[in-house]
This record gives sequence, structure tokens and C-alpha cells, in this order.
Amino acid sequence: MQRPLIAVLIASAFLTLNAQAADLIQVYQQALANDATYASARSSLAAGQERITQGRAGLLPTLSANGSNLRNDSYNSGPDTVFGIVTDARTKYHSNAYTVSLAQPLYDWNAWQTYQQSKLVQATSEATFSQAQQDLILRVAQAYFDVLTAQDNLTATQAQKVATTEQLASAKRNFEVGTQTITDTHEAQAAYDLVVAQEFAAINDLDNKRTALQVIVGKAAGELAPLRTGVTIEPPSPATVDPWISSAESQNFSVVAAGLNLEIAKREISRSRAGHMPTVNFVANKTHQYNTGAGQGGNTGNNTAVGVSWSIPLFNGFAVTSKVRENIALEDKARNDLEATKRQASQTARQAFLGMTSGLAQVKALEAAEVSSKSSLDSNKLGYQVGVRINIDVLNAQKLLYSTQKDLSKARYDTIMNGLRLKAAAGSLREEDLAPINALLQH
Repeated sequence: MQRPLIAVLIASAFLTLNAQAADLIQVYQQALANDATYASARSSLAAGQERITQGRAGLLPTLSANGSNLRNDSYNSGPDTVFGIVTDARTKYHSNAYTVSLAQPLYDWNAWQTYQQSKLVQATSEATFSQAQQDLILRVAQAYFDVLTAQDNLTATQAQKVATTEQLASAKRNFEVGTQTITDTHEAQAAYDLVVAQEFAAINDLDNKRTALQVIVGKAAGELAPLRTGVTIEPPSPATVDPWISSAESQNFSVVAAGLNLEIAKREISRSRAGHMPTVNFVANKTHQYNTGAGQGGNTGNNTAVGVSWSIPLFNGFAVTSKVRENIALEDKARNDLEATKRQASQTARQAFLGMTSGLAQVKALEAAEVSSKSSLDSNKLGYQVGVRINIDVLNAQKLLYSTQKDLSKARYDTIMNGLRLKAAAGSLREEDLAPINALLQH
């Protein structure tokens, strides 16, 4: 009897663990491992980190070796130059040759600018990846709270359905005994039919929100930990919008990437002008050649050359001048893109700040409205029982209460999301910022 009991207890423990709701950090960790968009950004970062090595290669020496090992069989036929007799000459010989060459750039403006650009390109890829990390945090949090919002809507709708069902049954009973008119029954029936339709819509919405979260985490997320009742959301710090806007205009990762793109465009102008400049290389090569004929002694040749080679472009059909003009225009485009990105980051930060501050006020007002709605519902129920209120009054009070509860839960989620968006706009959103939000959840 002991072994089956132990087995049941162990199985129950595992079922309890599996049934435990996942919190925000756990879902985020799943997204880190499974989100395809984030994996793509990570691969782009790995590719971008190779750019400096590639750019530096143009400034380093190059060493090459080439050679040949040939067996030659030549045949010549023609008149002898002295006696005029036609003769045939056939020669077989073996040739072996190799050359080793070294070249070290001494002055190559194009290669130098390419190297400087490679450092900027790598920094751009790192800024882009940091932006992708922030985007993942926002996408996970938004999808997580979208599921909770849909769950809250469904829960409130089902509670309203239960209350409406009771009110419909009461209206039917009262009509049967003659204390109420058929109008009250029709009103209760209409309210019931409406809430049933809303329940179907809420179920469908919840399924869609769960599917959206599954796309990010790569599998069904299961049950999610909800917000604890009566949580307090911390206001933004600093409490004024100007520091957030200033940070957004300088530290936002999209702004950083746009600034690096402008520097790359400037370097590209200088690199284009290198088409008018000379190049100077230090060169050294060693050549060895050995030939041997059939029945004859071989001959060997060796040559070593060390020095400087140079090249000066004289005319290339105005291609360099045109390329410089093109890159000047692209630099101006990059400068305007940077300004547009700054303005967008500033606007995003301002909107998120105002959304969070107004959201906090809205949450406070809706909390008070929820208390008032509960009191109103209780009063209407009591008035309905004593005959001073009619059925429609109770139905309206129920509708108002559940609508307020839906608005309150959504206002809390939106306020939390605006706090995350505010930090993202300022370029300061990190994985650690999820911890205080996770502490608000009911584990």
C-alpha cells in the first residue's frame, strides 16, 4: 500500500509543477531561445562583427606563391638553312618554376577609409542588435499582457453572463407571478443574448492573443501569472519629460545607428576621392626556374626583386568625380535621416511619458469608479428587491461594473507597457527592467 501511495504523491507533485503558471521572465527566457526575429538579429550581429577583420585586411601584407611543373614535347619540321634539306627536330624537356611574392601597402587611402568604415559598420550592427533586444522585451511584454487583457475580458464577460442569467430568471419568475411586465423579461433576455455574443467574441480574442504569444516563444505558453489585485505601479523616474526626451535624442539605439550611418557616409565621400590619389606598395618577390632537356644538362635561373611600386590614376572618364557627387548627396540624405530619427525618438518618448502619467491617473480614477460601481449595483439590487428599482436598472449597473473592471485591467497593462516603451525610447530598457514588473504578478 505504501508504494502506490508514494507514486500518487510524486505524480501529484509533478502535475502541480506543470500546472504552475508561467510568469513574464519565464516567457521572456523562452522567447530568447525560440524567437525567430531575435535569432535573425543575433546572426546579423555575428556577421557584422567580422567587418573590422575584413577592413583591416586591406592594410596588412599579402603573401602569395605560384608555380608550374611542366613536361614539354616540341616538334619542328623545315628545310635546313645551309643545305636546304628538310629536317625534323624534336625536343623534350622538363621545366619547373615558382615565384613567391610579398606586397605591403604603404599608402592606400581607399584601404584606410574602408578600414575606418568597417569599425563604424560593426558598431552599427551592435546598435541594431541592442534595438532588437529592446524590441523583443516589448513584444514579449505586449503579447503577455494582451493575453491577460483577453483573459480579464473573458472572465468579466462570463461573470456578467452569470449575473444576467440570474436576472433573466428573476424577471421570468416575477412575470409569472404578475409582479413585473413582459418588458422586463424582454430586456433581461436581450441583455443575456448580448453577453452571450460577447462571450464568443472574448473566447476568440483570447485564442488569437495566445497564438500571437506562441509565435514569439515558439510553443504554447500555457497558463500565465496574472497581476496581483490592488498592485501599485511606480511612476516614471525622473518625473519630468525633458530628461527622457534628451536621452531619447542621444541614446536611443535607432538614433545611434543613424548617427553611425552618417559617419559612414562621410567616410564614403573620402573613399571615393581616393580614385584620384596614388597608391604605393612595398613589394618583394623571389623567382626560381629550372629547365632540363633529354640527354642534356639543365639550366637554372633565380631572381630576387625588392622595392616599391606605385600607381597614379590619370583619367577614368569622370567616374570618380561623379561618384563623389553621388556620395555627397547620400551624406545629406543620411543627415536628414538622423534628424528624422531623433524627432521620432523624441515623439515616442513624449507619448510614452504622457501615456504613463495619464495611465496612472486613469488607474486611480477607475479604481474609485469600480468601488462606486459595486455600491451602485448593490443599491440597485436592493432597490429591485423592494420594488423601487426595475430590472433594467440592475442590468445597467451590472454592465457598468463589468465594463469598469475591464477598463481598469487594461489601463494597468497599458500603463506598464508605456513605462517599458519610455525606457526603450530613451535607450535604457534592459532585461533587468522586467524584474519589478514580474514582482507585480501573482506567482
